[in-house]
Amino acid sequence: MHIGIDARLPYYQKGGISQYTLHLLPALAAIDNANVYSVYHMGKDDADYTPNLPNFHRKNLRTPCHHRLERWALGTEIMFSGRPDILHSPDFIPPYFGASKNVITVHDLNFIHFPQFLTAESLRYYGQIESAVTQASHISADSHHTRQDLINLLQVPPEKITTVHLSVNPVYQNKYSAEAVDQTLAELNLPRGFILAVGTLEPRKNLAMLVDAYTLLRQEHKIDAPLVLVGRKGWLFDDLLSKIESSGMREHIIHLEGIFDAKLAHLYHAAGVLVTPSHYEGFGLPGLEALNCGCPIILSDRGSLPEIAGEAGQTLAPDHPAEWAAAIGQVLQDSALRSQMIEKGYKHASSFSWQTAAEKTLAIYRSVA
Repeated sequence: MHIGIDARLPYYQKGGISQYTLHLLPALAAIDNANVYSVYHMGKDDADYTPNLPNFHRKNLRTPCHHRLERWALGTEIMFSGRPDILHSPDFIPPYFGASKNVITVHDLNFIHFPQFLTAESLRYYGQIESAVTQASHISADSHHTRQDLINLLQVPPEKITTVHLSVNPVYQNKYSAEAVDQTLAELNLPRGFILAVGTLEPRKNLAMLVDAYTLLRQEHKIDAPLVLVGRKGWLFDDLLSKIESSGMREHIIHLEGIFDAKLAHLYHAAGVLVTPSHYEGFGLPGLEALNCGCPIILSDRGSLPEIAGEAGQTLAPDHPAEWAAAIGQVLQDSALRSQMIEKGYKHASSFSWQTAAEKTLAIYRSVA
């Protein structure tokens, strides 16, 4: 087979979909030396995500991601660069033509559940989902929850969707010395045992509720650990900043941007707990990253997050600040509970691997062909 994989998105941003693409590629290369792969990059991207193997080839394109004419222009470029038998679109809106068959990965249907949390331009782009799932020969879904959403909300036939759980960047599976962790904490002026939240600061992440819970935690539970928010400023960030200012907690809430890979792993190792109170997540990589680093997790009970938590983490409704405050306080103060959650976390995290994801993805390609 000649398989094309769209790897243009990492040029623009290194979020969850890009991470999925960047880690799936080497995992596929490790198990498949029979098929030929074209990996489509933005031509002006100096980074090369194509595995250095004889059956993997970089193809440079000019069509930008999420452009209004993307589905036409991308199809034309792919068709004239050597029509693949299968085109895999990790960002799940394929071109109208260009490949014999299409495989798409749908990460979530957040834009259907909560359209108010997206910009108008994002809604325009992801509003093409109905034609995308109709056009696709097969769909890879990040979670069982997303698979069920596709069936229930878009009436996609169940046999057309396979759940392929993701894994994490191997950097989060490494063991780090206490000295390395302490060096990062010293650089960022952080103590151990803080409360950590990771992800773009946008309304869907429900951080306004977390600020309320944190206020209760300090005032009623007498917990003095700082709250550390790690992520870029997203849509309506100013509203969150106003919330923090009005809460009276500004000096105790720390926002960090540009923290990735080993430094973020150090923060997971040092944190007392990771909290993810999102209204919806299609997968929820920070929870799995934290489990791999021995950090207890408290996640929302919405979307796919219960799948990530398994029996290792706690899940709560995302709209009860008092419950979140109580749960966070218990995890920070109960050493026996923490040890139990950490042990279960390592075990649960080991069930997610890029090798398994690649094997299931390759099986999809074969079934489509």
